[in-house]
Amino acid sequence: MMKLGEIYDLAIKMAIDTDPRPKKEILDDLKELKKKFKKMKKEERIGFDEDQLKNPYADSRILAGDLNMQVRTILTGIDMETAEILMANELNKKGEKIDLILAHHPEGRALQGLADAMKLQEHIMESAGVPLNITEKVLAPRIAEVKRALHADNFNRVAMAAELMGIAFACFHTLADNQVYAFLEKNISSKKHKRVTDVIKALLKIPEYKIAAEQGNKPEIVTGSENSYTGKIVATEMTGGTSGSEKIFEKLEYAGVGTILSMHCGEKHRKMAEKHHINVIVAGHMASDSLGMNLLLDKFEKKGVKIIPASGLIRVSRNKKK
Repeated sequence: MMKLGEIYDLAIKMAIDTDPRPKKEILDDLKELKKKFKKMKKEERIGFDEDQLKNPYADSRILAGDLNMQVRTILTGIDMETAEILMANELNKKGEKIDLILAHHPEGRALQGLADAMKLQEHIMESAGVPLNITEKVLAPRIAEVKRALHADNFNRVAMAAELMGIAFACFHTLADNQVYAFLEKNISSKKHKRVTDVIKALLKIPEYKIAAEQGNKPEIVTGSENSYTGKIVATEMTGGTSGSEKIFEKLEYAGVGTILSMHCGEKHRKMAEKHHINVIVAGHMASDSLGMNLLLDKFEKKGVKIIPASGLIRVSRNKKK
C-alpha cells in the first residue's frame, strides 16, 4: 500500500534517474524555476502549474484524487478514458476496490503539456551526436505545431469523468517513457549488433515484445532490410512526448547514426529516413509503452500495491515471486 503522493514522487524520481539529460542539469532547472516562481506577482501565477516545481515532465500528472489517500489497487493501461473509468466503477461494484486509475497516455492538463515534453528530444539527439543548437532549431517548428493542435482539444473530458465517479486518476507518460528509453539504450543500443536482424532477435528476447509478436504485432523494419548493417543504434523516439521533426534524419546521418529504434514511424519520417540511409526499426508502440509502464508498476507492486492491467497494457512483472 502506498499514498498517491508517494506513487507520484517515486515515478518522478525514477524518470529523473533515467533521463537522457545530466541529473544535475534537471535539478538546477527546477531550482531556477522555484526562484522565478517566488518572484512572480499574483496575476502572473494565473494558470501556472505548480506541479512543475517538482515534476519536470509536463505530460505526466495526477488529475484527480487526494495526494494523501491510500492506494491498494491500481487499474492501469495505455489509454484510460471514460469507458475505462466506467469499467473501474463496475469492477468496484463487483468487489475489486480500485483506488487509482493510472493511464500512460496523457489526459487533462498533462495532454496540454505534451508539446513541452518534446524538448527532451533535443538531448536525445545530442547524445546521438547532433549538436544541441541544431536539434533545438529543427525541433522548434514541430513543437509549435503540436502545441497549436492540442490547444483546441477537449483535453479535460476524461479527468472530469474520473472526478464525477469519485476515482483518483493519473497519467504517467514521459515518466514511463524514460524507463523504456534507458532500458533499450542499455540492453539494445549499447550492445554490438552486426545486422538489423540481430536487433530484432534481441528485441524478441524482451517479454513485452515477444508477447506482442505472439499477438500479431511484431517489430517491423520500415527502412533498410534484415541484412542491413546496423551502424550506430539509437533509441530516438522512445521518449520525448510524440514524434519530432522528420528533418532530423539528415542531421542524424551526418552524426553517423545507422539504425533507429522507434515506437512508431509516420510516412514522412519513413521517407526521410530512407533518403538518408538510416534503418528504422519500429519496435512496437503498445509493447514499448508497456515496458516503460511495467518498470514503474514493479516498484509499486513491491510496496504491496495490487496491479490490474487493462486497455492494451502487456503486464510483465519483473518482481520475483515468493
